[in-house]
This record gives sequence, C-alpha cells and structure tokens, in this order.
Amino acid sequence: MSILGYTIDDECIAKAVGYMNDCLSGKERIPDRREKVHNWDIFTDLMLATWIRRFTKGNALANKVSDKWASIITSAFAGGVYDRDAYELAYQDTFGIKPKGGRLVDFVNFYQVLLIADCLGAHTEAAVFDYILNHESGIYYVYDNPLSTPPEAFMSKQASRYLTAMELMTGYRRNRPKLQFAMDWLNRNKNENGMWDMGATVKDHIHFPLSDDWKKKSVRESDCTYRIRGFIDAVVVS
Repeated sequence: MSILGYTIDDECIAKAVGYMNDCLSGKERIPDRREKVHNWDIFTDLMLATWIRRFTKGNALANKVSDKWASIITSAFAGGVYDRDAYELAYQDTFGIKPKGGRLVDFVNFYQVLLIADCLGAHTEAAVFDYILNHESGIYYVYDNPLSTPPEAFMSKQASRYLTAMELMTGYRRNRPKLQFAMDWLNRNKNENGMWDMGATVKDHIHFPLSDDWKKKSVRESDCTYRIRGFIDAVVVS
C-alpha cells in the first residue's frame, strides 16, 4: 500500500500498525502457527518491527528491535567484511541463545535488509551494501540471484522481483549512487514512448497491478512506469 501513497496518517495503516505494535508488546498474539525451525519469538519480533518501521520510525518498540539487529550486523562487519562467526557470537550475546535455523543465520533476507537500512554507520553501511549486492543467492524471500547482475528478460516476474530487491537497496541512502547499473538496465528497457512495460506475467497482486485492472495495455504500461520512476527518483535523490 505504500506504493499507492498510503502513510501512517491513513486510518487503515494506523490500525494495522497499532495491531502490530500490540503484538510486539505482547498485548496481542499473531494467529500464525509457531514454527520450530528457528527462534520463533525473535523472528516474529523481527517481522513486526520491519513492517512497523516501513510506515513509521517513531515506534519505540520497533526501534528497539532495529537497534539490536543493527548492533549485531555492525559486529559482523567490524573487520570491514562479513564475519559469520562474529555474527553468530553477536546474535548469541544479544538474545542470550544460539541462532537456530538457516533463516536467521543468513541475515540477507527481506526483513533484516529492510530493517537495518537506515540504522548503520557509514563504513558499516557501505560494507553491508556491497555484501548484499554481491550475495550469491540474492535476498531471501525476494530474489534468488546476485543483485549485481540484472535479469535478461525484462518482461517477466523475475524482473519484477529484481526491481523489488533494488527498491529495498534504496534504503541504504549513502550508497544509492552504486545502483547506477540498475538505472542503466531500466533505461535499456524503456520503450519507444519513453515508458516501461514489464508484461502481463508480473501481475502478482502484491506489487502489481496498481490500477483496478489491466484490460488495457496502456494502463499496465502506466503502472509499470509509475513504479519504475519511483525507484529512479529514489536513486537520483540520494
């Protein structure tokens, strides 16, 4: 909903954020079944804080979670490059338990990438950004190939997922200029009208469509162009 311009000032968003805050505080419980493959309470706090901070940076509980993860990641990159042993040690020191399950061992997933983007010092942010950009398996939950190489097929779900990953990377404000290669990729795929069309297959009901329907190609083109220009604007306004 954020791509459509909804903010914390809109009733639907404020209500959702309020519910997530209640879950984060323990007043409410999310209805999902508890999973045993990872530290469930830590993982749910991570999810809730990430979504809350997507709409507001003024929530004390969510900020407390983001500060913890920023501290862990800062420790992991203290030497200038990622140190998995340092990451696990910092995780254990912070939460008092050893990490369990691959989901939390590898921090390059949607939640951590989004949550810590604006919480790191300049040197750590640069190292983290470069690490994510060249991560062999992309960003978990989002895109499963290295972000440094754009997909060949522009009119594809893969390209839409790639754009989602690039949108996440714009959160690392100091390093936005490094995304020029993605801008070049987009410009190569601009059509003769100076707009973009990612094709009907990107209609996933998550990122597209933005309009009520795509019966007309011109509407789909307009939606794709609106989203891509939003990314370009975020990179240009560094």
